[in-house]
Amino acid sequence: MTPVACVVLFALCTWQVVTRGPVLAADERLGHRIRNSAFPEGLAEFLADAGGMLVGPVLLAALIAWQWWAARRRGGTPYWWALPLTTGIAMALVPPLVSLAKVLTDRPGPPGMGGSGFFPSGHAATACVAFGACVLLLRGAAASLRLWWWLVGACVVFNAGVGYGLVRRGYHWPLDVVASWALGVLLLWGAVTAARVLLRRRGGAEAP
Repeated sequence: MTPVACVVLFALCTWQVVTRGPVLAADERLGHRIRNSAFPEGLAEFLADAGGMLVGPVLLAALIAWQWWAARRRGGTPYWWALPLTTGIAMALVPPLVSLAKVLTDRPGPPGMGGSGFFPSGHAATACVAFGACVLLLRGAAASLRLWWWLVGACVVFNAGVGYGLVRRGYHWPLDVVASWALGVLLLWGAVTAARVLLRRRGGAEAP
């Protein structure tokens, strides 16, 4: 159900952008309201910047490196590398997929942002996949399943903040962010599914 919902949501957002559908007018009105809100600009900028390539992807790379080091030093579970590998691939797919969508849709940006190619948001997709992948990789290290679900919740809230910051600072329209979330969740689902396939074929423990 999750991948289907993500594909449908991304397709609907793209369709509205390409055809200048009725949802776009509401999207732009919402964008204007968020930009003119009382939300602190400094905090919005901080959240928007958290979607950059030098934040989430670097944290993910460090976590993968730490898991590799821990597995070599203490001995990890069989095929521990499956999920780090697939989440790393998912992260690597974000830039080309986002760039392709930007070229195909060529959506103009909010007022003050010159040019076009703002759909979907690369920062929102980067944050979704990078921080989501980190949470997935931390499941085995979490003290309890309940704590891990708290991490999931924190990740969702943080990504919502990143998206809001991008719109509040006038870098993107809300629909750009929503489409990026759909793409990001789809990539994370693909990473988990691919890891499970690898583990089943090699007789390892199941991924989260």
